[in-house]
Amino acid sequence: GFTVVSGLAYGIDAVAHRAALEAGGRTIAVLGSGVDRIYPSRNSGLVRQILENDQGAVVSEFPLGTAPDATNFPRRNRIIAGLSRGTLVVEARATGGALITAYEALEQNREVFAVPASVFTETEGTNRLIQRGHAALVTSVEDLLREVGGTFETAAPPEPEAPADLNRVEQKLYDALTTEPVHLDTLCAQTGLDSPSALVYLLNLEFRGLVRQLAGKQFFRA
Repeated sequence: GFTVVSGLAYGIDAVAHRAALEAGGRTIAVLGSGVDRIYPSRNSGLVRQILENDQGAVVSEFPLGTAPDATNFPRRNRIIAGLSRGTLVVEARATGGALITAYEALEQNREVFAVPASVFTETEGTNRLIQRGHAALVTSVEDLLREVGGTFETAAPPEPEAPADLNRVEQKLYDALTTEPVHLDTLCAQTGLDSPSALVYLLNLEFRGLVRQLAGKQFFRA
């Protein structure tokens, strides 16, 4: 199997760590602070899972007591790239940490992969990586494995239980969602809702732990 290396940040990072744990795999969290200063603190529970289940490690080049600082994270990303056989960029703005990691990987002669983004979102960074020939386009685990070599057997995911006590509009939105991110505009087109109304109902679903939101107004079932 493969070890998932990421930076413990909100969003894709945390999802990657958590997915590795849930699959019984290994994951390494690289911090931009001392290992005694978990950042973001909301992911402290995730760190405990990694360590208590002996499913990976939490590492940092910074001394104990070092507070998280914006200048630390590009250095952290260098380590993420160096520890990895390849770097997969799932989502990225035109500038930001994900692209820093990608270019660090290229500098270190590592493979870089990118998931293409919709041209209607603000996460066009992956498209630029692909367009400039800096990253191989991947849309599935199978694509990734073909690039790096290896096999991976996946079990069919269990059917999620339908949430109870949803009103008619919430149910319509929930039915339009999948475990893959769906843009707000697509949800509105499928449900007939306007954007402000859809956002209110989606926020309610998010508060109930049924829906998660990514950058660029993309939503998926939790």
